[in-house]
Amino acid sequence: MFTSSLYLAALLSSLVASTITRRFGRKLSMLFGGLLFLVGALINGFAQHVWMLIVGRILLGFGIGFATQAVPLYLSEMAPYKYRGALNIGFQLSITVGILVANVLNYFFAKIKGGWGWRLSLGGAMVPALIITIGSLILPDTPNSMIERGDREKAKAQLQKVRGVDDVDEEFNDLVAASEASSTVEHPWKNLLQRKYRPHLTMAVLIPFFQQLTGINVIMFYAPVLFSSIGFKDDAALMSAVITGVVNVVATCVSIYGVDKWGRRALFLEGGVQMLICQAIVAIAIGAKFGIDGNPGDLPQWYAIVVVLFICIYVAAFAWSWGPLGWLVPSEIFPLEIRSAAQSITVAVNMLFTFLIAQVFLQMLCHMKFGLFIFFAFFVLFMSFFVFFLLPETKGIPIEEMPKVWKAHPFWARFVQHDDYDNGVQMGKGSSQV
Repeated sequence: MFTSSLYLAALLSSLVASTITRRFGRKLSMLFGGLLFLVGALINGFAQHVWMLIVGRILLGFGIGFATQAVPLYLSEMAPYKYRGALNIGFQLSITVGILVANVLNYFFAKIKGGWGWRLSLGGAMVPALIITIGSLILPDTPNSMIERGDREKAKAQLQKVRGVDDVDEEFNDLVAASEASSTVEHPWKNLLQRKYRPHLTMAVLIPFFQQLTGINVIMFYAPVLFSSIGFKDDAALMSAVITGVVNVVATCVSIYGVDKWGRRALFLEGGVQMLICQAIVAIAIGAKFGIDGNPGDLPQWYAIVVVLFICIYVAAFAWSWGPLGWLVPSEIFPLEIRSAAQSITVAVNMLFTFLIAQVFLQMLCHMKFGLFIFFAFFVLFMSFFVFFLLPETKGIPIEEMPKVWKAHPFWARFVQHDDYDNGVQMGKGSSQV
C-alpha cells in the first residue's frame, strides 16, 4: 500500500493537472506539484503513525502527477526548436541525478540509530520540492500558454526575451494560429478520439507503455546480487546504486549531446538493439549459472564481473534512449488544442504500468527466473519495430509545425488530412530565431 499509493495518486492527479495546465498555465501546475510534494515530504518526515506515512506518500504522488504533466510541456514550449531535445532531457537528467544522490544518502541514513535515519530519508524529499516550488514562482509561463489564455502582448514580449531577438513575428504567428485552433476545441479529452488525432493518441499510450516494459526494473533488481558476488558483500547495495547511477547520469548526458544531432529515432533504435543484445546475454549467463531452479550458489567473481558489465551497458542504452525520450517525444508531438490532455494520458499510462509491474514483478521473477529477461527482450524487439515503422523523426521541427510530420508519414498521413490543422493560417518556421 505504501509503495503503490504514490503511483496511483500520480495517475489520478495527472488527469486533473490537464485542466489546470490548459486553463491557468504550465507554471501553476508546476507550483501545485511542488507544494504537494513539499507537504507530502513534511508529513512523511515527521510521521507518528502509519496512516501519516500513507497520506504523505499519496501527496507525493499528487505532486509527481502535476510535475510530470507540466514540466516536459514547459521545457518543450520554451526551448528553441534546434535545442528542444537537449533542454527537455534536462528533466530526465535531474531525475537520474536525484536517484543517484538519494540512493547514496539513503545508504548512510540507514546506518543512523535512534529512528532518525528513515525520517531523514523520507523528509529529504523536501529539497527537490523546494527547488521546483521556488522555480515555478520565479520562472515565467510559456508564450504558448499566455496566447492560449488570451494575453498576446505579454506573450510576444516574453517570446522576444526568451529568444533573445526582437524579430519573432513568424514564430509568434505560428503560436497564434495554434491558439486559434485550440480555442475551437471545447472538450480536448473527447477530441483526442477523433480520427485526425489517432497518431498522437497512439504515441501518448504506447511510448510510456513500452518505456515501462524495457525491463529496467528486473536489471536493477539483479544488480545488487551480482555486486555481492563480485566481492562487495555488505556494500553491494551501495556499489550497485553508485555504479549503475553514474552510468545512468553519464549516458543521459550523451543523450543530451546527441538527441538534436543524431535524432530521436537513431537513439531509440540504437538503444533498443543494445538493450536487446544485453538482455539476451544476461539471460543466457544467469540461466547457465542459476539453473532452472533459480538457485545459483556462489557465482565466480570473473563471471559476475562480465554480467555486471553487460548490465551497465544495458543501463547506458536505456538512459540515452527510452529513459529520456519516453518523456521528450510525447511532450513535443501534440498540437496545442490537445497538448495538456494528451500529456496527461502519457503520464497516467506511465504511472499505471509502473504500478502494475511493481505488483507482479516478484511473482514473475519467482516463476520465470532468468526467463524474465527474455520476456522483456521480446518487448524491446517489438518496440524497436514500432519505432522503425511508425515513429516519425521530430528533430529540428518547431513544435507548432509538428502536424507536417504526420502528414508526410507514409502510414499516419491517411489519418491526418491536409487541411486538418491549417485553419486558414499558413505556418512558417518561425521558431528558427534563436
